[in-house]
Amino acid sequence: MILLVRHGRTPTTGKVLPGRAPGLHLSDEGRAQAEAAAERIGALADSGGQPPLAVYASPLERTAETAHPIARRLGLRVRSDRGLLECDFGEWTGSRLAALAKKPEWAQVQRSPSGFRFPKGESFLEMQARMGSAISRLVARHRGETIVVVSHADPIKAAVAVAAGTPLDLFQRLVVSPCSVSALAYTDAGPHVLTVNSTASLNELAIS
Repeated sequence: MILLVRHGRTPTTGKVLPGRAPGLHLSDEGRAQAEAAAERIGALADSGGQPPLAVYASPLERTAETAHPIARRLGLRVRSDRGLLECDFGEWTGSRLAALAKKPEWAQVQRSPSGFRFPKGESFLEMQARMGSAISRLVARHRGETIVVVSHADPIKAAVAVAAGTPLDLFQRLVVSPCSVSALAYTDAGPHVLTVNSTASLNELAIS
């Protein structure tokens, strides 16, 4: 089972498209969210669920800062994986969302993202393929085990869409909140979506 965790809130969450720009750290609220996520995941292990045996994170500061409390709660270290990076938003990196929403391209980003490439950046299809490849690699490395993967909203939504058999053009209908947990199980019969955008107890996963 993979527990996909979105990083906690930052000072720009909901206001700016930060992308891969360095130097963005969790806000005080985000750090509290990360600690709470660590407790929820730790409680899952305490309640009889399979304890996670590895914690992976995107290399950006906000994901690493979210992953460290989780790893500390589990007695593990954080492993960095570039496959889990945020989408490369190219020239849109650092732009205010209110300004981007006025662009004519914004409708395509929301309604038919599979055909969109960010100017001088990545396409949604490339992001989904990259995230899917990273997850497949980690599943193969940890077959039969539970792991934690800390990433970003769009890559997590893209991974959930693949597991659910949902077309990429509909992935914007998914909501992945800061420090929410989405759980995917990978079996010989294929992937199963156990929960999406959970910000409460994960104890029901102990019997999954």
